[in-house]
Amino acid sequence: MRVLMISDTHVPQRGRVVSEQVWRAVDEADLVIHAGDWVEESVLDAFSERAKVLVGVHGNNDDAGIRARLPEVAHVEVGSLRIGVVHETGDAKGREQRCDAHFPGVDVLVFGHSHIPWDTTTPGGIRLLNPGSPTDRRRQPAHTYLTATIGEHGLTDVRLHELPPR
Repeated sequence: MRVLMISDTHVPQRGRVVSEQVWRAVDEADLVIHAGDWVEESVLDAFSERAKVLVGVHGNNDDAGIRARLPEVAHVEVGSLRIGVVHETGDAKGREQRCDAHFPGVDVLVFGHSHIPWDTTTPGGIRLLNPGSPTDRRRQPAHTYLTATIGEHGLTDVRLHELPPR
């Protein structure tokens, strides 16, 4: 199963549109995970229409319409892999310990908010993944998103994709 992980699209506030490269990745994915800060419902609608399966949460910049449609925390199981999704996990310092305490029972936690790509494993064994942002790189060198494969041995082939400069 091919998975796309994305967060912090911020359309139209920080990025005018979602790039064609990202839309191709949505079309190719069996599962799309969005970790919040869609900003406009039209972006959620577009992802909902194109994704085969969409799992998403709302973020701190999302309005009441998005918050009514999406939870703060989502969970999905793919085979034996348990995935959690949340927008914000707090400061980088102590993140692994906080996530172990707040998200027991997940194997992978996808999060956003910082716009900083992240890939670590907690002492309790949770893989923490932040795809960065495809539209607002902030102080990062590039706009980014993540892809991975879920197979019989769990999550593999995790890859950070950089988008070309605009």
